[in-house]
Amino acid sequence: MNAVITGASKGIGKAIAEKLAQEGFNVAICARHADTLASAKAAIQAKNPAVTVHAELVDMGDKAQVLAFAAKIKTVFSSVDILVNNAGIFIPGAIHQEEDGLLEKLMAVNVYSAYHLTRELLPLMIPHRNGHIFNMCSTASHKAYPNGGSYSITKYALLGFSKNLREELQAHNIRVTAVSPGPTLTASWEGFEAAPDRMMPPEDIASVIWSAWSMAKQTVIEEILLRPMLGDI
Repeated sequence: MNAVITGASKGIGKAIAEKLAQEGFNVAICARHADTLASAKAAIQAKNPAVTVHAELVDMGDKAQVLAFAAKIKTVFSSVDILVNNAGIFIPGAIHQEEDGLLEKLMAVNVYSAYHLTRELLPLMIPHRNGHIFNMCSTASHKAYPNGGSYSITKYALLGFSKNLREELQAHNIRVTAVSPGPTLTASWEGFEAAPDRMMPPEDIASVIWSAWSMAKQTVIEEILLRPMLGDI
């Protein structure tokens, strides 16, 4: 079994990769920074020395690099069972105050990367009539927040992408799930003053993804919405 997880050097992506490796999946991961990517690869491999862990340095905001990553995956895996479109960046701000170009930057990483990678990897799913695509959305995909700005716009778009994929791929027996976590204890929240136990651990998101994958093949969880027990921060 083979899985591809983007933005997997830390946080939610790393937790998902560790969980899938532990369950016996070969995993291909990518990230922007060589040092964190190398340490993540080692940590994921330690979960299960028997699986293959393939790591690539990729800027998911660059279409050419996304396509090159997909091409590399095709040389490593003959099929893809799970694709987790997790790569994303969070930059808060009000729409009327954001610096010019921020929307384009966030769209490239948060939406276009998932679009291009999914299109390139579907040939490793459709002929096998098997696969599960998880798109890492957000509570900001469902509710606008003050200071959400372009980030929230991109997360609404990613949820729309996921809904369209679900309709298109059901005839090919490929499941699509939109996962929308609220505040999770990851690097995105560094510098934010909140108690760690006020946020969800990334391992919980990984557990939810594993549960969705483990359902009977005729069952698909279309959307998952998660928030901290005390609500949003």
